[in-house]
Amino acid sequence: MKDKVYGLLALISVAVAGYFFYAYVHQGDAAESASVLPFVGVVVFILVALGFGALFLSGRVNKTEDIHITE
Repeated sequence: MKDKVYGLLALISVAVAGYFFYAYVHQGDAAESASVLPFVGVVVFILVALGFGALFLSGRVNKTEDIHITE
């Protein structure tokens, strides 16, 4: 169950990062109104998504079964 939660949180983090990227690209052209905060949000939420994605995929690995090269 918790593996699915990690996957869901990874997808939500990617969606939030996409929103911040959209906000960063479509902000005003004036130099005074340019903000770095959306770009920082993109970087943070991409890193969070990578972390949750790694947790999701690490739960998918079967750690109890031996894998032989001859199989």
